[in-house]
Amino acid sequence: MTNKPERVVLIGVAGDSGCGKSTFLRRLIDLFGEDLMTVICLDDYHSLDRKQRKETGITALDPRANNFDLMYEQIKALKSGQAIDKPIYNHETGLIDPPERIEPNHIIVVEGLHPLYDERVRSLIDFSVYFDISDEVKIAWKIQRDMAERGHRYEDVLAQINSRKPDFDKFIEPQREFADVVLQVLPTNLIKNDTERRVLRVRMLQREGKEGFEPTYLFDEGSTINWTPCGRKLTCSYPGMQLYYGSDVYYGRYVSVLEVDGQFDNLEEVIYIETHLSNTSTKYQGELTHLLLQHREYPGSNNGTGFFQVLTGLKMRAAYERLTTTEAKLAVQV
Repeated sequence: MTNKPERVVLIGVAGDSGCGKSTFLRRLIDLFGEDLMTVICLDDYHSLDRKQRKETGITALDPRANNFDLMYEQIKALKSGQAIDKPIYNHETGLIDPPERIEPNHIIVVEGLHPLYDERVRSLIDFSVYFDISDEVKIAWKIQRDMAERGHRYEDVLAQINSRKPDFDKFIEPQREFADVVLQVLPTNLIKNDTERRVLRVRMLQREGKEGFEPTYLFDEGSTINWTPCGRKLTCSYPGMQLYYGSDVYYGRYVSVLEVDGQFDNLEEVIYIETHLSNTSTKYQGELTHLLLQHREYPGSNNGTGFFQVLTGLKMRAAYERLTTTEAKLAVQV
């Protein structure tokens, strides 16, 4: 364990299961290192075990199956530098295991279905991202995973998705309103009537007006840009690639939108796109590309999902550095 942090920075990672959160967490560990960062899975705050949920018909998505009072008390304690005894939800057995001791760390990541649901917990979070996967892509991903890896039937996979949908729409999706960054994964616009969902259109919605957060932009801040970068500098096979940048209103707030539709044939060439972006929060030109190349085996590395996950991680690092140096300066002044 590293030395005790002066300031605990709390990061929220929200979204449904199977939407890329675990890959994103690996990317964050690459940025911050394992010593500085502790991840808390909010499934550990389930108040109903698997058997009880089955008996009552209450899903894990339902707030009634989760202990938000304990979640808030413990996350607040960690943020103020105190150790906690966190419960453990055992995914293998579906039971709630005896608690484990968690010490405060420089960065605490709370990830799961409900990090932005309870406004008390939300108020503690310094920077947050919501993974917003469209239904079409979610179904395609789940079918690929469950049928290929787990041998499930198509009808069963579809039935499972549909059975979760009412609670997802009611309790999980509304949290995107409160996220600083929303990563939307959508069907491509480049292929008519695409059903494979291998080519994706990914949008990064960045909240404007958040203190210390400077949204990344393409070419000219505040403009609306449509850019086809394919040509001599960027190799694009069918169906090509399109970038977009502009401003939008999302839940009544202004957001800066970056979009990548298509996939990268050659990851080394991503530097060409990186050099046209401003406010990337990189330490040196090419760092974003370098981070992508470091783990080209991570899912989504060849399209906008990986690209924007790395960019969001860089924004979280910038927030961490800003908050900790501000605290350090204040401490010196006192």
